[in-house]
Amino acid sequence: MANKYIEQQFGYEPGELIGQKVEILIPARYGTKHVKHREHYSGNPHSRPMGLGMELWGVKKSGVEFPVEVSLGHYKIEEENYSLAFINDITQRKETEQAIIKLNAHLEQKVKEGSHSLAMTVEKLGDQIKETERKDAELERVNAFLNNIWNHAGAIIFVCDTNGVIQYFNPEAERCLGYTSDEVVNKKNATGLLIDSELENRWEELQMLAGKPVGKGFEVLKAMSLLHRDKNQEWHYVRKNGSRFFVSLNVAELKDANGGVSGYLGIAIDISEKKHAETELLAALEKEKELNELKSRFVSMASHEFRTPLSAVLSSVYLLSRYINVAEQPQVEKHIQRIISSVTSLTEILNDFLSVGKIDEGNIQVNFKEYDITTQIRDILQDVNHLLKKGQQIKYEHTGKSPLVTLDPSMMKHIISNLLSNAMKFSFEDSTIHLSTKVAGKKLTISVQDHGMGIPKEDIDSLFKRFFRSSNATNIQGTGLGLHIVSKYTELMKGTVKCDSKLGEGTKFTIIFTSN
Repeated sequence: MANKYIEQQFGYEPGELIGQKVEILIPARYGTKHVKHREHYSGNPHSRPMGLGMELWGVKKSGVEFPVEVSLGHYKIEEENYSLAFINDITQRKETEQAIIKLNAHLEQKVKEGSHSLAMTVEKLGDQIKETERKDAELERVNAFLNNIWNHAGAIIFVCDTNGVIQYFNPEAERCLGYTSDEVVNKKNATGLLIDSELENRWEELQMLAGKPVGKGFEVLKAMSLLHRDKNQEWHYVRKNGSRFFVSLNVAELKDANGGVSGYLGIAIDISEKKHAETELLAALEKEKELNELKSRFVSMASHEFRTPLSAVLSSVYLLSRYINVAEQPQVEKHIQRIISSVTSLTEILNDFLSVGKIDEGNIQVNFKEYDITTQIRDILQDVNHLLKKGQQIKYEHTGKSPLVTLDPSMMKHIISNLLSNAMKFSFEDSTIHLSTKVAGKKLTISVQDHGMGIPKEDIDSLFKRFFRSSNATNIQGTGLGLHIVSKYTELMKGTVKCDSKLGEGTKFTIIFTSN
């Protein structure tokens, strides 16, 4: 069976679909697979949304394809299985009623005309009774069919009057929304299932799209139905317990015998899982986009940042091979230090990329332990000593009764090394860098202050973004990852980092950790 809406929707003449395989409504490229799916469904039929998580397509008689959503239902009559999408046609019932009225009038006229036609009338009456019985049986079958749709369709179905007050509420609607039919019928408006703010937003959209003023409340659903006649609308439904879920909703007019609108039929399908899958897919695509950007930036940056230290290593090794006299030992030492510095620079770049990769993948575990922060900082100062420019010095001061802290030593080493490296890099020769630690109760404060070139005010908010380089530091070697890693490591250890800077006068970074 196929209702008029399906025929119109797919561009077929009335009755043209009857007897056809359902694959006539499906694009040819899916036809073979669909036959197998249909046969598999016949072996285990049950009410469910069709093609969950997939895009379904129908094809019109003209060959034009369009997307569809299908909800399957199942029922039995006299041990025969039926599958359904949705049918509701009572034309035959009206025809039968008219036929009976005409039959009664016809019989009365025949009785008046005389008894000579009585035998013929009785014979015709018998035929009409048989036909009526046949039509009654057909109506009973149709009613049973419609009752099965109402009770077993895997979709929320409701009927409301012209003002939107719900008149009928099917069992699936009761199950999905948590209301009983008695709580809804003649008591609740169809818009009462929606979120007020969402309904208000759609009303504002309609003011621009409809081309004429649109009333609020149920008028919004009616206008949306007329404006998007062939498309379902996505809304949030609110359950009785206050929880929300996504539905694909279609609201269609119900016509009376004179063609006037007597009410509205609403069909809503729960698409929460579909929307969840879409959200996960979008998140995965965004993550993939970020990774591709990271790869691209790495290739671009690596080709630039690796070239300088590698060139230094190559030229120094070549020059070392030329120095063979004892008198040339100072030059040998100079180039050895240059090689060490270049290799250290490459190692730091690679370590930065490894750290960022672990942060993005969420593979970093914080290993808290109690240790002496002053001892760690003195070791770090030895490690970074070779990075000092001519005449530069680092002054370190610790205050507090105890130098003991409970943090991740590895992360702290990375944080302090990065801040000191930046301070030396962006400070001038013969300048002093001040490093201080303060332990007060459960609070540790670390500050690194230089008197270098400073950071433009407009760049402060972007300092901790991945690959960000300050506008006045483009000619200074760096990856733009150090402060990003400092920020992430500080965040992982539940700390905060702050930057204060004045262009041309210097920069101060302050990090605060408070243990529980």
